[in-house]
Amino acid sequence: MMRAGWTGAVAGLAGLVACTPAPEVTGRALYQDFCVSCHGASGQGDGPAAAGLAHRPADLTAIAARNGGVFPMVRVMSVIDGYTRRGDRASSMPELGAALQEGPLVLVETGDGVMTPTPSNLVALAEYLRGLQR
Repeated sequence: MMRAGWTGAVAGLAGLVACTPAPEVTGRALYQDFCVSCHGASGQGDGPAAAGLAHRPADLTAIAARNGGVFPMVRVMSVIDGYTRRGDRASSMPELGAALQEGPLVLVETGDGVMTPTPSNLVALAEYLRGLQR
């Protein structure tokens, strides 16, 4: 009789663990995992792997400055995802779309009031980059 009680308790606990949402990944953690080796801790394109690249990685702290003071969120997400390529400079950046697919989708306004389901990890990484702007 006691064994049945334990079995039920363990099964119930396993069910709760399965229903627990995965911990939210932060944009900072994603940046550390995927970007810092080339773009550097500060985002200025001076990471340890940058020296071995044909083109210096972009200074991610100046994205808004290069865009008239406005951070182009949708364009940044498109470059990270691999949807937008910009000549030789962008061809050295890996497409991170597949790596950022885990987790829920969130709706992002992508222009003219259009709301597009977007991986939350992609949004988190782009928001982190927005925070690096000088």
